[in-house]
Amino acid sequence: MGRRALAVLVTALVVAMVAATIPLRAAGADEGWAGSKVCAGCHREIYEKYSGVAMAHSMSPATQSAPLLGAAVTVLSAKFNRSFQVYRDGVDVYQSESATDAAGKTVFRAAYKLEFAVGSGVNGYSYAVRRGNYLFEAPLSYYARLGKWELSPGYEFGDYGFNRPLAAGCVVCHSGRPRMARDGNGLYLDPPFQELAIGCENCHGPGGVHVANRGAPQSIVNPARLSPRLAEQICMYCHQGGDTRVLQPGKDYADFRPGTWLSDTLAILKVASRNSDGDLLEHHSAMQASKCFSGSGGKLSCFTCHDPHAQPPAADAAAWYRAKCLTCHSETSCKASQQERAERGNDCTACHMPKRDVTVISHSALTNHRIIAYAGEPLRTPAAQPEGGLIYVNRPPNGGKLPRMTLWRAYGELLESEPAFQTSYLALLDELAKDQPDNGLVQAALGTRDLRGSLADSNATAIAHLTEALDLGFSTSTVYADLAEALARAGKLNEAITVLVRGVQAEPYAPELYKSLALRYITQKAYPRAKETMERYVELFPQDDFMRGLLAKAQGR
Repeated sequence: MGRRALAVLVTALVVAMVAATIPLRAAGADEGWAGSKVCAGCHREIYEKYSGVAMAHSMSPATQSAPLLGAAVTVLSAKFNRSFQVYRDGVDVYQSESATDAAGKTVFRAAYKLEFAVGSGVNGYSYAVRRGNYLFEAPLSYYARLGKWELSPGYEFGDYGFNRPLAAGCVVCHSGRPRMARDGNGLYLDPPFQELAIGCENCHGPGGVHVANRGAPQSIVNPARLSPRLAEQICMYCHQGGDTRVLQPGKDYADFRPGTWLSDTLAILKVASRNSDGDLLEHHSAMQASKCFSGSGGKLSCFTCHDPHAQPPAADAAAWYRAKCLTCHSETSCKASQQERAERGNDCTACHMPKRDVTVISHSALTNHRIIAYAGEPLRTPAAQPEGGLIYVNRPPNGGKLPRMTLWRAYGELLESEPAFQTSYLALLDELAKDQPDNGLVQAALGTRDLRGSLADSNATAIAHLTEALDLGFSTSTVYADLAEALARAGKLNEAITVLVRGVQAEPYAPELYKSLALRYITQKAYPRAKETMERYVELFPQDDFMRGLLAKAQGR
């Protein structure tokens, strides 16, 4: 398989796996969730303390978290020839995207009301808009360090408009109880959140039984009574990234419960050859790579320094954390002079846990939790043994190998940056095809592989596999698009159109389906239908310059 074919294969498979195989089960009323306000009835003091912690403001209505908007703010992108605005209209806040031609005439303008602010404001806020029952990211974010609005993370690489789904893997760590539809990429129930910000039950588990039993301690999880390593699983759920995070077979994000091992729900994996000090959400593995952790005999944990219910004011933070350091160290442990200490505000973290820029999120900084003894201290090689070229960051204490399905999906999600995993990926796919023929994801991957294959019967087997994937309920936009392509190659144009129409109904915000459908209509010489499809496409995705130009030609403009 050539490099170009590999790139196509990687793109298709990664989109399929990421977009559709990590759903977040909708939170039903019968799952025992009480809500933080109910908890506050008996735990008022803790509840009010927690309300001052950043986590308690991890998500909020956009009207409450749009910093100091007076006049409209405009952000220009020369790269994409776009003008973005954020502005108020009454009590509501909106964002818009527009473009002008050489004569200064507006070519298009799309504007949406901001529904939710994502983030506590420490680094800033990103925003979500609502399109039907779908939630999508907005192209502008507010960055606290800059005190200004700029393109949202990732939007510097592509003009995604208002069509980037609010993914389960992100929203689950920024909200209390999201209600995402199981099979919809960005599709939510109404209302989309049972509890907006991170609340009591995110760390203590469902509280319904605890309330019904009038506060019986055995009916709720108290992280303070768990072992350090088990308690930290709660923190790792959102504060340990890795190079990829893959749900275990049959699991979704809603399955994790405080007091259980995170590995039961998902595997956090790092590429062994990368052994580097990561930028984003590597807090747990960074801490374990420190001399403080090894010197404590494993007693050092997240809770040694952090109280989840309280957060010191910025003016008191240095003294707060210095007191934590002095529970293990003494005044004489520090080799810096009194003058140097005073210049740094007697702040231990300024030298030993310095903040650093986050390269994957512009204009942001996070604390380095690898407690260094001196500047430039080299990163220690992880003690964990690689498995198939990957380090299983959250491997449970009793060990246990990664399920083949988890390892295979990890390879699939890493292929674009680590093409060396291709051989292992395809070998595991062959094994899974024999052992799990009724798995929709496996069938979809086989179909995508064969669609790019060169054997005489590759297209026919692709049709068989992709049809089977849909029959098994694995209905992603990638599967619909690939099946339509294979059917068109086989001369079955009417069947290809039928598949694409089904796909558009199932995934109404998947641009590739509309493009493919318009092409099939043109091939069939059904020009009015092709024009209708293109008009609908441009209505939904006006930022696509190429399709707007194509439609203008079709309309004779």
